[in-house]
Amino acid sequence: MAKAEKKEGIWETVKTVFWALVIAGIFRTLFFQPFWIPSGSMKDTLLIGDFLFVNKMAYGYASVSCPFSVCPISGRILGSDPERGDVVVFRHPTRGVDFIKRVIGLPGDRLQMVEGKLILNGEPVKYEARPDFVEVKAPQGSQQLMPRCVNDPVPQGDDCAKGRMTEILPNGVSHDVLNITDGWMADNTPVFTVPEGHYFFMGDNRDNSEDSRFPAVTGGLGFVPAEYLIGRADRIMFSSAGKSLLYFWTWRPDRFFKAVD
Repeated sequence: MAKAEKKEGIWETVKTVFWALVIAGIFRTLFFQPFWIPSGSMKDTLLIGDFLFVNKMAYGYASVSCPFSVCPISGRILGSDPERGDVVVFRHPTRGVDFIKRVIGLPGDRLQMVEGKLILNGEPVKYEARPDFVEVKAPQGSQQLMPRCVNDPVPQGDDCAKGRMTEILPNGVSHDVLNITDGWMADNTPVFTVPEGHYFFMGDNRDNSEDSRFPAVTGGLGFVPAEYLIGRADRIMFSSAGKSLLYFWTWRPDRFFKAVD
């Protein structure tokens, strides 16, 4: 009798774990997806080592993760369209990897960068001066990426600065953008017209972001079709500046549960 009860108890545990994994998989597939920030393209809004959950229902798309180079989203269920200024995770249309950038251009918009400033539908976007963004010149994250600095060459351990301005979009959304090099290749661009059903994305760290300013035919991002949007980044849940999550002394408690603006 004792052996039968023990066997039944083990089987119940296995069933419980199985259904818990099934429910977690469904929850992840339909509602939220974890995402680690691997690069500095969205500084200072998002830092390398930030961890967040992506709200996959924000735009009404339910996506299924897949390993193939092209993995279209299964379809729209409900929700609103992306708004200018949203920080969004999406599937790269040609590489099959997840990116995170900010929505700058909506369908039908005309955009151009002139001397590092955004021209949107023929009107210059407003900017406000901010103090420099300063971080330590040291390897960051699991990839040990070294930050670029406007004051390079900078020895490791010293302050690495980037110019910073607040960009104010026409809908009132404001966010900081960083500048490392004046006259960078993407500081001056042709006029981009966003096709219907597509979006134009840019990183906040403007001189360190591979985004829609670079066409897909040359290996860049280009315009992103709506069906490749995964969801909106709303809140940072956890953040670590170290190479490993286990290095608790590198955790950034001031960024825990921080809203993504």
